[in-house]
Amino acid sequence: MARKLFRLDILLTGLIIMSVISMFVGVTQLELRDIFNLTEHQQNILLSSRLPRTISIIIAGASLSVCGLIMQQLTRNKFVSPTTAGTTEWAQLGVLIGIVLFPAVTLMGRLAFATALAIAGTFLFMQIINRIKFKDIVFVPLIGLMLGGVVASISTFIALRTNTLQAISGWMHGNFSTLISGRYEILYISVPLFIIALFYAHQFTVAGMGEDFSKNLGLNYRKVVNIGLFLTASVTALVVVTVGMLPFLGLIVPNIVSIFRGDHLRSTIYLTAVLGALFVMICDVLGRVIIYPYELSVGLMIATIGSIIFLIMIFRRVKHA
Repeated sequence: MARKLFRLDILLTGLIIMSVISMFVGVTQLELRDIFNLTEHQQNILLSSRLPRTISIIIAGASLSVCGLIMQQLTRNKFVSPTTAGTTEWAQLGVLIGIVLFPAVTLMGRLAFATALAIAGTFLFMQIINRIKFKDIVFVPLIGLMLGGVVASISTFIALRTNTLQAISGWMHGNFSTLISGRYEILYISVPLFIIALFYAHQFTVAGMGEDFSKNLGLNYRKVVNIGLFLTASVTALVVVTVGMLPFLGLIVPNIVSIFRGDHLRSTIYLTAVLGALFVMICDVLGRVIIYPYELSVGLMIATIGSIIFLIMIFRRVKHA
């Protein structure tokens, strides 16, 4: 029964329904039946705030979920994601360095710093796990979590020393409430990156079978892995700079899809993207209604739900090992 629900058309329908709900949930009263009779203020809220927020949720949720899928495929480990590889912490450190060194830096400038450090940190993680002789399925992501913890500590230390802790607080917890017209459009950069990921989907699947097997099939293994890591790090930096950290998203969504639809990246990438967007949409709407008219950040909601699912997956893997 659950497998039948994980169809692309059903998930897309659910995403459309939740997107409509998202457009009309908030402090400012908006009714769907009054869509053609909105006041000027309501129209401004709908077009300048609610619509950008909904679009951002879809792009961010889909992008980070696909990033997790690619990283898990390339590392052949179901517990690896931008969160458990330290990529998000490196991107956050990049944002902080941009703010400290160049206080007047634009959003694109912060993105450049975040992308550079996210790429460097992701490649560092890969170099570390490549040198590990016994790649235990739980031990590898724990290395990433420890590396991310060290980087996060460095960020906190720098922020405290430079009195910029408050300035980077927005990047510590994912939040869509501040996204309005003019501040979310940078997320559109992830769309062509997603298209590139689709183009390389088959190569990522082959690379996930191992270096020797890939080379026997004539695949340039190192090139494909580098492209995959570059895409995941770049998209992660985009989301961190625009929205903030969305923990465990790239971890749990690909695993849920894998349970019901298998591990072939090319056949599950669309399902992963749609389910990721739907999951974030549900978390964001819940955050808006639980303590209405106040709001819980979507990062907190995802972290709470995601950590529970993460622990369940760890115990499930250990039990069946």
